[in-house]
Amino acid sequence: MDAPIRRPSMADVAARAGVSYQTVSRVLNEPQIVRPATRERVLEAIAALGYTRNRAARALKTTRSSLIGMLTDGSSLFGPAETTTAIESAAREAGYSVLLTTVDAHEDGAREIGSELLGSGADGILVVAAHEGMVPAVATAARSTPVIAVSAQAPKVPGVEVVGVDQQLGARQIVEHLVRTGARSIVHLCGPQDWFDARARLDGFRQAAGGLGLEATVAGPGDWTPRTGYELTNALVAEGTLPEAIFAANDMMAIGVLHALDAHGLRVPEDVAVAGFDNTVGAEFLIPSLTTVSQPFAELGRLALERLLCLLEGREVPSDTPHTLPPRLVARRSTRPERTH
Repeated sequence: MDAPIRRPSMADVAARAGVSYQTVSRVLNEPQIVRPATRERVLEAIAALGYTRNRAARALKTTRSSLIGMLTDGSSLFGPAETTTAIESAAREAGYSVLLTTVDAHEDGAREIGSELLGSGADGILVVAAHEGMVPAVATAARSTPVIAVSAQAPKVPGVEVVGVDQQLGARQIVEHLVRTGARSIVHLCGPQDWFDARARLDGFRQAAGGLGLEATVAGPGDWTPRTGYELTNALVAEGTLPEAIFAANDMMAIGVLHALDAHGLRVPEDVAVAGFDNTVGAEFLIPSLTTVSQPFAELGRLALERLLCLLEGREVPSDTPHTLPPRLVARRSTRPERTH
């Protein structure tokens, strides 16, 4: 019989590189104190053998697992999916592995899986808390483990720090842009109101419209899909209440708006301007290209991880570190050019 495959050890790495076990350990944990030539030789041995750290053994020695737990609802929607990817990338760059756990949006399921993640030995947990259904998971995790929630609004869980993108600001950017193009009547097709992003965007729309004295109306809620953008726009046409501009809660709903307007022979932006939110991949290739708001997902992932690591390591968060990041307006051809005077 063939000998069973054995996972390479630090001793194997040391033997191949011609160094001591302690030198390999230093390369892995304090590489800056090892001479470059020696460090390179050890790294070559690690690559050749396919050596990976035994995190379970390291956790027994240090009481730290270098494992970050992440809870999501498994949504394929652009915002939550991009946030999840950004956090994973930031964790890898910092030398942490991520245990990704998907929870059911129902309360009992969120509590149960949240408890399972606690038993994994994760040093801390990041929760992508996009909607109310994730709040029980946040509460369960926060009972015994440092937790950072990534959300547009603070879940009602004491002691949980929240980071996110300023969705209200993004909505205000859209409204102010539309006003600068000459629009005086705007309808916001809002998203599902159990989602924190949708609530914040609606709040931002109302604040901006009220402050600018616009003729502003809210329709919906939609469910983030092109279908509801299409149906809500058809209803506006049927009622004879089409505004000068439509601000959809996300780009997917905006796609439905564009389709409905085209079906009725209406021109964008000449008859009705259209704006979305998220800067979804492909938004610039729509006809016309879609005005929207871009969110700094990569920066958000790094911010969430940095705040969690500060909690884990007992470090003070730098005073200039924000809780929320600003989004960026991306003006394209679905809205009119801004007036210069």
